[in-house]
Amino acid sequence: MERVLITGAAGFIGSHLCDKFLKEGFRVTGIDNFITGSPKNIEHLVTHPHFDFIEHDVTRFIDIEGKLDYILHFASPASPIDYLRIPIQTLKVGSLGTHNVLGLAKAKKARVLIASTSEVYGDPLIHPQHEDYFGNVNPIGPRGVYDEAKRFQEAMTMAYHNFHGLDTRIVRIFNTYGPRMRLNDGRVIPAFMGQILRGENLTVFGNGKQTRSFCYIDDQVDGIFKLLFSGYHLPVNIGNPEEISILDFAKEILELTGSKSEIVFKDLPVNDPKQRCPDITKAKKILNWQPKVDRKTGMIRTFEYFKSLSDRELYNTEHKNFDRFIKR
Repeated sequence: MERVLITGAAGFIGSHLCDKFLKEGFRVTGIDNFITGSPKNIEHLVTHPHFDFIEHDVTRFIDIEGKLDYILHFASPASPIDYLRIPIQTLKVGSLGTHNVLGLAKAKKARVLIASTSEVYGDPLIHPQHEDYFGNVNPIGPRGVYDEAKRFQEAMTMAYHNFHGLDTRIVRIFNTYGPRMRLNDGRVIPAFMGQILRGENLTVFGNGKQTRSFCYIDDQVDGIFKLLFSGYHLPVNIGNPEEISILDFAKEILELTGSKSEIVFKDLPVNDPKQRCPDITKAKKILNWQPKVDRKTGMIRTFEYFKSLSDRELYNTEHKNFDRFIKR
C-alpha cells in the first residue's frame, strides 16, 4: 500500500483529498495545526484503519517515520480574512513550511505536489489567465503576503526540481467551493450563503462587474489527483473557466435559494482582482481533465451543507478550534 502525506489535512481541500486517497486505496497521513483548518473536517476519518493524523505546524521541522511515496502540500491560510489576520504565519507556511516539505520529500525520495493559486497572477492584465503569464502582483499590498508566499513557494519548488532532481508537481488552484468551506472565511460563496441563511442582505463590493469562475470541490480534487500521477512538472491551472460577474452571481444565488434578501454595495477592497478565469488548455491536453459539475448542481449541494450547520456555526463570525479525539 502506497503512503501519502497531506499537509493542511483538516482544511477544506485537504480534507477532501484525504477522502479521495483513502478511497483510491492509499494509506494517508494528515498534518495540520488547526490555525485555519477544523478537526470537524476529518473526524469521520479517525477510526479509518489507513488514516493517521499528526497535529503539527509545518513551519517547524517535519519528522515522519517510515516510507512516504507522495506528499501534497496544502497547508496555508487561503482566504482574505485569514491571511490579513495572520500575515506572518501566511508568509512562513509558504516559505519555511514549503522548505520543510521539500526537504522531507528529498529525504524520503517522494514525489511532491505543491498547492499554488490563481493569486500568483494578481490583478491580471490578460484574460483568461494561462500558465505562462507572469502576473500583475503588488508585493506590498494587503494581499501581498499570500500572493508572494505562493510565488516564492513555486520558485523554491522549481529550485528543488532543477538542483536536486526532486520529482515535483505544481497546481494553480482557481476559486473552489463545496461542503466543508468555512462559513466565515470571507470568500464570496460562503459569504453570500451565510448572509442568506442569517436573513441579511448580500454584500457586493465595487459595482459587482468583477468576475470569478467557480470550480466544485469534486472536480478540483480529481484534477489534483490526475496531476500528481502525470509526468508534468510545470504549473497547471485547475479551475472552471465558466465565468460570471459577482453581481450576476449574487442574483443567481438569490434565485437559487428563493431568498428575499437585497443586494447592497460596498467599496472594492484594495488590489481585488477585476477578472479571474483559468485557461485550462494544459489540463485538458496533459491530464485529460475538465470540470464536470455544473454551477447550479454544485451550489445546491453547497447550500444544503451550509443549511445543516448549527446556529453556533452559522452566527459565529470568528474562527474557533475545537478539541477532538485525534492522535497527536
